[in-house]
Amino acid sequence: MLSGARGRLASALRASGVGRLGLGPRPSADRSEQPPSAFDPALLEFLVCPLSKKPLRYEASANELINEELGIAYPIIDGIPNMIPQAARMTHQDKKQEEPEQH
Repeated sequence: MLSGARGRLASALRASGVGRLGLGPRPSADRSEQPPSAFDPALLEFLVCPLSKKPLRYEASANELINEELGIAYPIIDGIPNMIPQAARMTHQDKKQEEPEQH
């Protein structure tokens, strides 16, 4: 079972271009030949929030991975999710701040 998951992860990483170690021919200096890297949603099967260890939702319009429970979004840069908690942004404010105070 583990080897099957490992194989699927390796396939997804190869397909998305993640995991190149700099081996083989170098990419051309002319960037116009290569389309921009896109995030492969198949990686969502393996990626979880580093803080809560819960699954993430891919938001294509914002190019982010969203943790609804914690209200944070991790940016995706050149097809690679930046899963560093300090790089995440808050997606909503505290409920206490949104509700007007009642006296």
